[in-house]
Amino acid sequence: MAAVRSCVSVKSAASPARYRSARLGAASFEPTSLRVSAPPSPFGSAADGCSSRGVGCAASSSGRGLVGDGVWSRRRGGREVLAMCSASLEGVRHGAVASVPTTPALPERVKVVALMAAVMLLCNADRVVMSVAVVPLAAQHGWSSSFVGIVQSSFLWGYVFSSMVGGALADKYGGKKVMAGAAAIWSLATFLTPWAASQSAAMLLAVRVLFGIAEGVAFPTMSTFLPKWFPTHERATAVGISMGGFHLGNVVSFLATPIIMSHIGLAGTFALFASLGYLWLSVWLLNVESDPIDSRTISKSELQLILAGRSKSRVKGDKFPSLKEVFSKMGMWAIIVANVINNWGYFVLLSWMPVYFKTVYNVNLKQAAWFSAVPWAVMALSGYVAGASADYLIKTGYPTVRVRKIMQSIGFIGPGVSLLCLRFAQTPSIAAVIMTAALGLSSCSQAGYFCNVQDIAPQYAGSLHGMTNGIGVVAAIVSTVGAGYFVQWLGSFQAFLTLTAVLYFSATVFYNTYATGDLIFD
Repeated sequence: MAAVRSCVSVKSAASPARYRSARLGAASFEPTSLRVSAPPSPFGSAADGCSSRGVGCAASSSGRGLVGDGVWSRRRGGREVLAMCSASLEGVRHGAVASVPTTPALPERVKVVALMAAVMLLCNADRVVMSVAVVPLAAQHGWSSSFVGIVQSSFLWGYVFSSMVGGALADKYGGKKVMAGAAAIWSLATFLTPWAASQSAAMLLAVRVLFGIAEGVAFPTMSTFLPKWFPTHERATAVGISMGGFHLGNVVSFLATPIIMSHIGLAGTFALFASLGYLWLSVWLLNVESDPIDSRTISKSELQLILAGRSKSRVKGDKFPSLKEVFSKMGMWAIIVANVINNWGYFVLLSWMPVYFKTVYNVNLKQAAWFSAVPWAVMALSGYVAGASADYLIKTGYPTVRVRKIMQSIGFIGPGVSLLCLRFAQTPSIAAVIMTAALGLSSCSQAGYFCNVQDIAPQYAGSLHGMTNGIGVVAAIVSTVGAGYFVQWLGSFQAFLTLTAVLYFSATVFYNTYATGDLIFD
């Protein structure tokens, strides 16, 4: 094949969202077709029918890409270079396919969600380190059982108050900076925990409160960050992958912490997990932007795909609505109620199931290997499946609100039925399977109310998620403490589990009645 070309390059502004075309002459090509294979990703092709920057014109060299209408592009030092090409091709006839060697690259949003899943894994793993290490710490410093409870709960003192603030900061300054700051602080608090324990009780509690404040920022920041990087029909999958990392943090930390502690000691274990946080931080700061518009490495086609998926709403709001306006919307109340009941049920299962199994079946569930890994692995998998299924339904034409209601119904009815079935379990193995099913089905809520905030108010997603999550954490504290008094009053675990099942069913009806997928804040 012989080819002749003449090109004049034009440098555009540094922002990848702005392009200038150089119309210096019409490009002349013989009839041909270019076929480029892109690697599969959880979110489909970045191109979706658009020209990709990785595709070169037949006369261009490696690294240049055909943008369209004879315009090719190449990046130089973060700047986009566009040029008009005039080329004649010989030897291409009768629709022959010209193969163009390219270097396939993952879509940027795949890298983004992988890093988000990694930080959520570290977020939960750092929590669990303390849950495992509190036993040797208590023995080392002579803590009483009551003080151990205070230490464990001190995390929530900071957590419950930081969600709203963190969400507002993420909405204003961007998810990249806020998540980076949060990870840096909670990693520092993780590192300081053994030292603080050796100093004084007050110092230890202060460090644990700081840890909770930093981690309380993670979920609302994720709610601000993901809608900017993912179109509507991919958000549930992105949330499922990110939350999958969070649940796997339980698995990793529960299984790895005792082993690591036996090799490098208590302080070394906390230092190792803290160093992983700073390793993640270095990758995050160098490779991610808060908004794909600001990314220097995203392709034009992928940027178009993302922007088209969020074109119906503003990305950043001018002014956060008043609390009166927020609480006047029944669509918001549907999310608040769902968050409250989801946290209520989750923390009942997390906190009281070990006691339940010990009391009813005389089985120490915390020493069972499956309890340290299997339920959380199931939650990670089922959350991803729920997210992918929700996005598939939306892409095939189902209304967004209907999909959210379907997923939320599964996320509540499933655990409710499971809790009622526990009374019929004859062996601890069957009861363990039922409890794992309850946790797994509850993760469908991630594709329900969790994503619904992004549907109704993407410009305020961080603030609103932080507010609803803060209310939900209060409900978690009430359910965790209240369960003990309730069981002591009635002398029955099953009665409290039945109450929780009734709350699940009632919340399902409320959510299906009032949830909406429309924008409710302009």
